[in-house]
Amino acid sequence: MSELRQLPLPLARRPALAADDFLIADSNRAAAAWIGRWPDWPAPALTIIGPEGAGKTHLARIFADRAGAAFFDGARLAMAALSPLIEGAPAAVVVDDADRVPDWPILLHLYNILAAREGHLLLTARRAPSRWPIALADLRSRLAAAPIAAITPPDDDLLSAVLAKHFSDRGIPVEPGVVAFLAARIERSFAAAQAVAAVIDRHALAAGRRVTLPLVRAALPELAGATHDRAPDESARSGPNPQEDTRWISD
Repeated sequence: MSELRQLPLPLARRPALAADDFLIADSNRAAAAWIGRWPDWPAPALTIIGPEGAGKTHLARIFADRAGAAFFDGARLAMAALSPLIEGAPAAVVVDDADRVPDWPILLHLYNILAAREGHLLLTARRAPSRWPIALADLRSRLAAAPIAAITPPDDDLLSAVLAKHFSDRGIPVEPGVVAFLAARIERSFAAAQAVAAVIDRHALAAGRRVTLPLVRAALPELAGATHDRAPDESARSGPNPQEDTRWISD
């Protein structure tokens, strides 16, 4: 009988989205601080912007837990979903990927409901509201008056921590040195860290092995779009202690 080979199956992965799982560094400290200071916001709304995989949804989930907020995917936001809000609860709402809302009057109506009851609206998006294709002047002016918290690309320490978290979320044992090896070679972006972890996960599953440096090196050709050799950024490494940077900012 021929030896059976393990096939890589695309199993669903659920990332850890609790407050204690959020990694704080200079690139996201301001956004995390805005969530920590709720409900002391100067306007009914707050928009968190940042690149793909930056942790916007993670922060939004933390806010939803703290505020008892309803959570909506912007692309699926519909007027019918606002019925419970019109009836009086809850007083806080999250719209994730708010720049993908299909009908802008819905978002304006939601803003007005929450503003009238002194509630709060948290929006996440890749770009600032000024760059959304909003045709309603009233909505544009309301969002322009609300604060924006930007998440910027990660430094090397945060990139290493994000890589380690992606492996942890996938339940992948990683040998020492792998994360540092990858962090020195991949594009400094959250999306690259996520993509690299997914590719290496497939290689490890197909090989039936833990993640080692030889396995990672073998996967490098497939990672060509996300990796490149680069010199260490000493200015990034001279920043705050990474152990201090990975603690959640409490109230």
